[in-house]
Amino acid sequence: MIKCLSFDLDDTLWDIRPVIEHVDTTLYQWLAAHAPAYTQMFAADNFALLRKEVIEQYPHLAHSVTDIRLKGLNLGLARAGYNANKVSMLTAEGFAVALKARQQVSYFPHVWQALDQLKAQGYVMGAITNGNADIYKVGLGQHFDFQFNAHEAGVEKPHPAIFEAMLAHIELEPEQVIHIGDNPIADVQGAQELGMATIWINVITQEWQHEFRADKDVSCISDLPGAVQQIVDEKMKR
Repeated sequence: MIKCLSFDLDDTLWDIRPVIEHVDTTLYQWLAAHAPAYTQMFAADNFALLRKEVIEQYPHLAHSVTDIRLKGLNLGLARAGYNANKVSMLTAEGFAVALKARQQVSYFPHVWQALDQLKAQGYVMGAITNGNADIYKVGLGQHFDFQFNAHEAGVEKPHPAIFEAMLAHIELEPEQVIHIGDNPIADVQGAQELGMATIWINVITQEWQHEFRADKDVSCISDLPGAVQQIVDEKMKR
């Protein structure tokens, strides 16, 4: 019997692309005011170059968008000529600005109606994300009962450990959970390998290119409650 619905966040409940653009713009403007040597040396697109460099040079940080952002800021500010103490201070303050901007998201249509309906049906619901959105700061606290992210877990999806941490927390078996997300590997394959049912969210149109399939897929969040019910009904017939 299905008792829990776990959700990915980025590109599942909202489009992550404008969020990151807003974060980078907000942070760059803050740096222009508080660390002008950085903006005099680098354009705004240097953030993307720093992210790539950090992942390549510090692969042990690759699971954590938080650590990638922090390390990237540290590197960029040091190259702009700030001393170690100033780099440390500006990195911490700049990251706080970026993280606050990160929580400003625009939900896909029908998200709230779908979550209201599913919550009213009594499901335990929560988030498993590779990003650093905070369910309480993006407005999901009234619907979600838990959250797990890659930074805190030390691994990112599809690694089983992050799913296992969630299962231990909610004290349920994989067969009692449906995982819902947009990424075929991180969400669908990762959850399926532990025995969870899955729903692929394809609001940002992707072409499925894998031999395995999700149990259900939806291209509009309004169809999500129906897809959940179909999985529940099919399990009851077995």
